[in-house]
Amino acid sequence: MYSHIDNTRSSICSRAILLCCINLLLSYSFSTNSNETDRLALLSIMSQLHDPLQFTSSWNYSIPVCMWQGVTCGYRHKRVTKLDLGNQNIGGQLSPYIGNLSFLRFINVKGNNLYGEIPPEVSRLFRLRTLLISNNSFSGTIPTNLSHCYNLIQFSAYYNNLVGEIPAVLGDLSKLQHLSLHGNHLAGQLPASIGNLSALKVLYLKGNSLRGRIPDTFGQLRQLLFLNLNRNNLSGTVPPSIYNISSLDSLSLLSNSFKGNLPLTFGLNLPNLQFCIIAQNNFTGYLPNSLSNASNLVELDLAENYFSGKVLIDFGGLKNLSRLNLGINNLGTGTTSDLDFIVSLTNCSKLERIGLYMNQFGGVLPRSFVNLSRTMTGIMMGLNQLSGTIPSLIGNLVNLNVFSVEFNQLSGSIPHVIGELNNLQVLCLQGNSLQGTIPSTLGNLTLLSNLRLDSNNLQGNIPSSLGNCQNLILLTVYQNQLTGTVPQRILSITTLLILLDLSNNLLSGPFPSEIGNLKNLVALDISKNRFSGKIPSTLSGCTSLELLNLRGNVFSGSIPSSLSSLKSIEMLDLSSNNLSGQIPKYIENLSFLQYLNLSYNDFEGEIPTKGVFNNTMNLSLIGNKKLCGGLAEMHLPSCYSKKSKKSKIILLKVIISVSVSCMIISSALLIVVIARRRKSANKTSRTLQMKEQFPTISYVELRKATNGYLGENNMLVAVKVINLQQKGASKSFVVECEALRNTRHRNLIKLITICSSIDLKGDDFKALIYEYMQNGSLEEWLHQNNDQPDKSNLTLIQRLNVAIDVASAIEYLHYHSEPSIVHGDLKPSNVLLDHDMVAHVGDFGLAKFISDHPLNTALATQSSSVGIKGTVGYVAPEYGMGSEVSILGDMYSFGILLLEMFTGRKPTDSMFNDGMTLHDFAKIALPERVLEIVEPSLMLALRIDNNIENHARQHGEERVRIVECLVGVLRIGVLCSMQSPVERMEMTNVVTKLCAVRENFLSMQ
Repeated sequence: MYSHIDNTRSSICSRAILLCCINLLLSYSFSTNSNETDRLALLSIMSQLHDPLQFTSSWNYSIPVCMWQGVTCGYRHKRVTKLDLGNQNIGGQLSPYIGNLSFLRFINVKGNNLYGEIPPEVSRLFRLRTLLISNNSFSGTIPTNLSHCYNLIQFSAYYNNLVGEIPAVLGDLSKLQHLSLHGNHLAGQLPASIGNLSALKVLYLKGNSLRGRIPDTFGQLRQLLFLNLNRNNLSGTVPPSIYNISSLDSLSLLSNSFKGNLPLTFGLNLPNLQFCIIAQNNFTGYLPNSLSNASNLVELDLAENYFSGKVLIDFGGLKNLSRLNLGINNLGTGTTSDLDFIVSLTNCSKLERIGLYMNQFGGVLPRSFVNLSRTMTGIMMGLNQLSGTIPSLIGNLVNLNVFSVEFNQLSGSIPHVIGELNNLQVLCLQGNSLQGTIPSTLGNLTLLSNLRLDSNNLQGNIPSSLGNCQNLILLTVYQNQLTGTVPQRILSITTLLILLDLSNNLLSGPFPSEIGNLKNLVALDISKNRFSGKIPSTLSGCTSLELLNLRGNVFSGSIPSSLSSLKSIEMLDLSSNNLSGQIPKYIENLSFLQYLNLSYNDFEGEIPTKGVFNNTMNLSLIGNKKLCGGLAEMHLPSCYSKKSKKSKIILLKVIISVSVSCMIISSALLIVVIARRRKSANKTSRTLQMKEQFPTISYVELRKATNGYLGENNMLVAVKVINLQQKGASKSFVVECEALRNTRHRNLIKLITICSSIDLKGDDFKALIYEYMQNGSLEEWLHQNNDQPDKSNLTLIQRLNVAIDVASAIEYLHYHSEPSIVHGDLKPSNVLLDHDMVAHVGDFGLAKFISDHPLNTALATQSSSVGIKGTVGYVAPEYGMGSEVSILGDMYSFGILLLEMFTGRKPTDSMFNDGMTLHDFAKIALPERVLEIVEPSLMLALRIDNNIENHARQHGEERVRIVECLVGVLRIGVLCSMQSPVERMEMTNVVTKLCAVRENFLSMQ
């Protein structure tokens, strides 16, 4: 019996062992097959990648999948759970086979060069928790089925080219904690469903084109730590519930159009707030006192809003505060207690920068500011109503590199201890009532780059020790009572680049010949002093000069012939001196010269008639009684007497002879033309096939309009003949026709008709006939030469109007044209001005059409020629790296054009080298030093318009108004021309901002 039982047990045991072995084999087989699925998926992924660093070189059959570089497997099933290819310079596309890695929990491909759409197959990865695809070139929309990845915790897709709206279904990802989509081209409104993401901690949507309001549901994000909506087109009031998210440590709403007041409980309900950046919006009202309770604040930036009233915040408890910017608001009441809050700031031991500029702060400059932290690097209090003196204890702020209190009502002397601030780079004291002498200790400031002491009551000599400041790029001391001679050492500062202004003082003696050392100087103004002797011939060494003003001195002798080397000169004023001799003939050949004043001297002889002499609006010669000739409207006596009658007869004979010769040659040419016309009479013209043709004319018809084609309504037009020998010209012709076929906007050039025919030689001929623009191109107005002698300088408001016209046209192309159009070659020569100085954008030869959405660059379908993407200096930097043409490229070009309009500098100017660009040139000057970089005619016009005999008015309301306008415009230009495309403004926002600048400028007149 026991034997039977044992046998039975043995049999059962054998079967159990066999079954166990089979299960093990099946399990191994299943594992092997599943692992093989992952292997095949990874190999398929690799096949679509470009891997210059050979990061995936281990992905082959000789090594187990779980040992491949960048691949991690689970311990139990040996399935791939993690794919980490981040920051490996990998290009190509992400294969749809990513969806076959069904056990994936972590994907990191950030910091590569991947392009194409996000594969919708990612939605199969229901175990996925982390998806990092940022810093690539992914395009298309965010897949809506991404909501199937219901375990997703982090989704980072910032700095790509994603378009479309943020899918509302992302609100279904209940476990999502981190959502970063900044630096894309996302549009539309913020989905209210985001408020359902109860676990969300980070929401970063900066630098898109989002519009509309912040949904009230965002107040439900009770665990939110980081909210960044910077640089979008959002508007309306911020929902009060946002200010009640007590977990917030960073709130960034910079550069939108938000309005309304900050709640009184702002600082109480946000106890963890460290960064509050809401600058460049339309917030109003008082600053809430409760900010005193936001004890964790590190940065508070409320600049460029409309806040008003006294600042009653006690900053004493904000021990971590590093940066405080309240500039460009309406804060203060102009009374003595406006800056009492400075005392509380002395308890902020980590404070580095404070900006209070362009407000209405009044009262005495508080001595308490010298007790601010020694970590202070910047104090900016300019353009207020401050009085009192600069405390001598300012020397305590040993790390200060910017100190600007310009255009206030400060008195007293400049403390010598400022010379102990060895880190100082910018010192702006202009527009006050400072007295005494310029301290020689300022020569110790060897890092100083900008020194502004103008419009004060300073006396004594200019200290020669300033020659030690070998990093100066700008020095202004005009409108003081300085005496003595100009120290030669000053003129050894070869870095002087922007402006040297010594005007309206009592300086005397010969002007030093060392002036020729300043080869890069753009503007020199020494007017209204007592300089004597001859004009230094060494001025010829200042080859970059655009403005030279020697007015109101005692210079004698003739104008040196060496000044003919000043090829860049735009404004030359030698009036009210004792100069004599003839007006040099070479002056009429100075092609950039726009304004010339030689009045009240003792010049004699014949006046030239070309160049600047051909425009009496920009020319002044009065007070020179011995001059003759010139334009008829000058009403000066003729330079020819009766004795020259014989020479007149000879000249008349020459004229008649030349005229007869011209008539004979013209007749011969006419006969040749008629013969060739008859020879080609039997040839038919070819037509341009388009979906919707323009009315066309033949070559013969166009030929009749040799001196300007007249249409049926006697409309004056302009004809653009296409050079078909140039590569891509025919394609450019088609693109331009197509671009203008259905566009209708007052600021776009109007294409009246086209000509696609055969010329008299039997060759193809193509031309575009446009509405004629009487005032030529913007290029001609900004950079005039002898070919445009009748053009005066554009005024500030004219430039602003042109900028808005151009912005409106480009906005129309980007957002209101069907399909959307990228211009591709925006520059001054492609902006034309009509009789009323209204700007029209033209030349669409490099345009591209974009389907579905203006930011969907992958769908660009047309271009004029391969490899041509714009004009050097205006073309976006990303184009040089192979990026697709996009509206952000137009934004860059517009930004450069805007900066050029107001600085007068071309982006290809010789001064821009060693990494310096027009963008950098403007950015460095903002906001305090814009008058130093603007186009000289604007600066000179400002000083003339405000009565050059009374510079005291320059720091009054008129100057403030102009400064505000220029700051606003240049800031827009800088933001549009950012190196990174995602940081650039969007054109709709640009139009809004420019119109606001214009409205504010005109309202203050």
